[in-house]
Amino acid sequence: MASTISKTKSSFYRRLYVAYLIDSGVATSVPALIEVTGMPRRTAQDTINSLAELDIVCAFENIEGERHNIGRYVIRDWGAINRRWIAHHLTHIKAVLGYP
Repeated sequence: MASTISKTKSSFYRRLYVAYLIDSGVATSVPALIEVTGMPRRTAQDTINSLAELDIVCAFENIEGERHNIGRYVIRDWGAINRRWIAHHLTHIKAVLGYP
């Protein structure tokens, strides 16, 4: 593994990892993503918003009966991305990104 990776690759891996965490139910909110990855709030929000650039359909679902946009993110469609590939390479992706 190279000691440095391009911004393009790290951004791509970050998007894959965030989508995977949302889809697996590990982190379905911005606070949960921050807790699991240690990434700053703005990075978590921007990453969720940029999933559409990869044709990953991520939607926010309000929890019925809750107020103030209480809910969770869900992945509705992976587009051309293979979720199994991410699961198989998860250790490498986390290592490249420096996430626990």
